Amino acid sequence: MEFLVRAENRMPPDHPVEHRGELRRTERARAEELRAAGVLQRLWRVPGRTGWIGLFAAQDATALHDALASLPMWPWLDLVVEPLATHPQER
Repeated sequence: MEFLVRAENRMPPDHPVEHRGELRRTERARAEELRAAGVLQRLWRVPGRTGWIGLFAAQDATALHDALASLPMWPWLDLVVEPLATHPQER
């Protein structure tokens, strides 16, 4: 099943800078693991914002939730998830 995920990072601006850098590194590493596993299909940044849009593939919504919750930035992410269905013209 495919899901379109829109995320906005809501980390407080006063969060320690050194911790932000470490979180970015571990987030990048986890995203690479999800890519290698076939869960993260595509990823786009949103210019001018702290957000991103991703195309994810997961067995079901629970598996997607588990993948997203494994992201180090999870506590600060404001997410909108849209399950996708194949359009009849794509068959």
